[in-house]
Amino acid sequence: MVKIKIKALVIGYVLDLIIGDPQGWFHPIRLIGNMISFIENKLRKKCRTSSDERKAGAILWLTVVFMSFIAPYAILFIAAKISMSLAFIIESIMCYYILAAKSLKDESMKVYTSLKNNNLQEARKNLSYIVGRDVENLNESSVAKAAVETVAENTSDGVIAPMLCIMIGGAPLGFLYKAVNTLDSMVGYKNEKYINMGRFSAIADDAANYIPARLSAYVMIAAALVLNMNYKNAYKIYKRDRYNHKSPNSAHTESVCAGALDIMLGGDNYYGGKLVSKPTIGDNTREVEAEDIKRANKLMYATSLLCLIAGTLIMLILR
Repeated sequence: MVKIKIKALVIGYVLDLIIGDPQGWFHPIRLIGNMISFIENKLRKKCRTSSDERKAGAILWLTVVFMSFIAPYAILFIAAKISMSLAFIIESIMCYYILAAKSLKDESMKVYTSLKNNNLQEARKNLSYIVGRDVENLNESSVAKAAVETVAENTSDGVIAPMLCIMIGGAPLGFLYKAVNTLDSMVGYKNEKYINMGRFSAIADDAANYIPARLSAYVMIAAALVLNMNYKNAYKIYKRDRYNHKSPNSAHTESVCAGALDIMLGGDNYYGGKLVSKPTIGDNTREVEAEDIKRANKLMYATSLLCLIAGTLIMLILR
C-alpha cells in the first residue's frame, strides 16, 4: 500500500507539473467550496446570537472536513474491491487535483508577463485574482512583491502541506487538508460577517499548518542551496523574521524566500480602502523586480521536488 501511495503521489505531481488545474472541468476543490457555501447558508438561517454562530461554525467545519475525507476514502475503498489498478489510477488523479504548484506558477507568471510587457494596469488586474489587498495604486515593484509573497506563502499550504498529508494518509487525508484550507479561505475572516462563524475554521487552519509551514521553510532553505541562491541569508532572515506576520505560519516560507532573493517582503498595505500595518520581512537591499517572480517560482518548484524525494525515501525506509 505504501508503494501504491508513493506512485500515486509521484504521478499526481507530474500531472500537475504538466497540466495544472484544468480550466472549466470538474474540480473536487470547487465541489468542496460549493459544499461550504451551501452548508453555511443553511446554518446561518438558524443563528440568532454570536454563540449560535460560533457553534454553527464548528458544525460547518466538522461536516465539511468529514465529508471531504470520507467521500474519497469510500471511492478508493470500492475501487480497490473491484481492482487495485483501478484504485491506483483514481488515487493518482486525486493527487493531481490536490496539488497546485503549476496553478500557483501560472497565475503569478501572468503578473510577470504583464510587467515585462510594461503593462502595469494589466499586471494589477492579474494580481487582483491572487491577492486580497487593494492593487489600484501599486507601482511595478509593489506588484512584483505581492506576487512573490503569494508564491512564497502558498508554497507551504498549496504544495508542501497537501503533499505531506498524502504521504501520511493518501489522497483522503490530502482532501481533508484541502477542506481545512478552503474553509479558512472562505470563512476564516475577522470581519463582521465571519468573526464568529469563521473562528473555528481560522484556528483549525493555523493548527493544521503549524508543522508543515516550519518543515516547508527548512526544505526551502535546502532548495535555495541547490539553486545557488543565498541560502545563508535565507536561514538568517528565517530565524529573525519568521514571526513577522499576523498568521503564526505565513511568514515562515516568506522569510526564507525574502532572504534567498535578498529582498524585503511584507509591510503596510491597503485592504478595502483601509491601511493595514504589517511588519516587514527581509532586508531592503534592493527593489523587488519582475524577475523575482520567476526566481520565487523556481524556489517553489525546487522545494516541492526536494520534499517529494525526501518524503518518498523516508516512507520507503519506514516501511
